[in-house]
Amino acid sequence: MVSKSQIKLVRQLGQKKYRDQHQLFVAEGLKVIREFVDENYQLHQLYALEERHFPSQHVSLVNQAQMKAMSDLKTPSDALAVFAMPKTQTSSQSDVVLALESIQDPGNLGTIIRLCDWFGIQNIICSSDTVDCYNPKVVRSTMGSLARVQVLYKDLQSWLMEVNDYQIVATSMTGQSIYEHSFDKPTVLLIGNEGRGLSKQLTELSHKTLSIPRFGGAESLNAAMATGIILAEACRNTSTEK
Repeated sequence: MVSKSQIKLVRQLGQKKYRDQHQLFVAEGLKVIREFVDENYQLHQLYALEERHFPSQHVSLVNQAQMKAMSDLKTPSDALAVFAMPKTQTSSQSDVVLALESIQDPGNLGTIIRLCDWFGIQNIICSSDTVDCYNPKVVRSTMGSLARVQVLYKDLQSWLMEVNDYQIVATSMTGQSIYEHSFDKPTVLLIGNEGRGLSKQLTELSHKTLSIPRFGGAESLNAAMATGIILAEACRNTSTEK
């Protein structure tokens, strides 16, 4: 039987203050849960409508009403899990590091994390006001990629001032075309807020500003879409250099 206190905890974990307090987060959906299990995340509790979905795990069986009470989805999934947050690590050396300033939309951050997983980007450095990567909407939209991409939150201005051996590249609507830049040095890519773009302070710390050429009439690109285009070009170049 699932207790009311267990259901209450899962619901509380929808808020950042309780995630920080308990150092736990919620993952919902069979595929997403399996990704975290496969990457050896510490499983705190697993709830499912049927045991057969997870034959090698201890499952707390719940009914539809209990799952609906725990889920923040209109149509709950067949399984929901609570995992322990991994202990904070330092970023590892890589050819491309993504730095995000003030990304607010959970779907955007989730898609960006998934893009980084696709392109083999292991580290994302976020400003402290970027949406929490353990927000349930972010976790879902990563489709499990959060299990393989490390997301760290820092004072971006201070962090960039201490970065050595990396070319810091800002992105904006104006600047050199990404297709004319060689990406021949280890690079920190700066992506700004969905509406405002990058702040003046971070732009001034960059060594170069790049843009995606526009060939049609669209006014702008979604932050996640723009990130995908830039990462594809950066990774294509760095892999060619190798």
